Formats: sequence, C-alpha cells, structure tokens
Amino acid sequence: MGRQGLTGPPWWVAVVVVAADQITKVWAVAALEGEPVSVIGEFLELRLTRNPGAAFSSFTGGGRFLAVVAILIVVVVAVTLPQAARRFEQVSLALILGGAVGNLLDRFFRGEGILDGAVVDFIDLSFWPTFNVADSAISVGVVVLILGALFAPHPRARVPSEDA
Repeated sequence: MGRQGLTGPPWWVAVVVVAADQITKVWAVAALEGEPVSVIGEFLELRLTRNPGAAFSSFTGGGRFLAVVAILIVVVVAVTLPQAARRFEQVSLALILGGAVGNLLDRFFRGEGILDGAVVDFIDLSFWPTFNVADSAISVGVVVLILGALFAPHPRARVPSEDA
C-alpha cells in the first residue's frame, strides 16, 4: 500500500509509545524504589535503575552528547516518517520516534541541569541489561525496519511479463 492509500503517517503510534513510556516510568520511580519486584522468579524482575549513558549503560557521562544525538534522530525520523511509502516503514519509524522522544524527555526533565538527566530503566530480564518501554519500541522498530527492508517486496518492483 503506497502513501495514497494511507490517511497519513501513524503519528499516533509515536504518541502512544511516549505516553506508555512516561506513565510506566512515573510508576516505576514511585513504586520500585528499593528491592526489585519479582515477576517471573529471577528471570524477569522490575528493578529501578537510572542510566546516565547510552544503551547497556555504555558511554556513562555522555548524557548531554547523547541528548543532542537523540534530538537529531528525532528530527531526521520526524522528517522521514511522512515520506515512508510502506506501512512497516511508517510503523517502524513511529516506534523509533516515540522511543527516542520518551528517553529524550528523561534527559530533559530528570536531571539537575539542561540535558543531563538519566534515563529511567526498570524491566530487568536476567540475561539482558535493564531497559524501559522506549528502549523496547526503538529495538522493535529497528528490527522490523531491517527485516522489512531485507524481505518485503519493494512497492515499485514488478514481475516481468511473459510478453517481454
């Protein structure tokens, strides 16, 4: 389905991601201070952490730089989203946009100064670094975008006719 068949880019996906991310972070900060909450034994726990760095707590201390990069990503994705021709591209980009905005809000509002806030993480799988709803949306968006680019037929691709 091309752009003509769509009523517009799925901005609502990004809005839902931001809302869900921020609501769950407010809850996590209020409810998870102290000991972690076991959901499925030690396999899945809810554990409040604050990440001042990048993914997997790398680049600690680079919060301001990461915030600037996130702002650039938000701008690029917001400009690209309306131009996406395929539904999977639109949804993927909207997930990435919503996740980037969700974590960027933490950088803006959860610190002492400008852009130095730490991202709130609280979903702790025993085999994976602690993450949040925004991180999940970004990861799913990137995976779907890559898989779609690799395996989805291009909308302009045509099957050769037998008459040619």
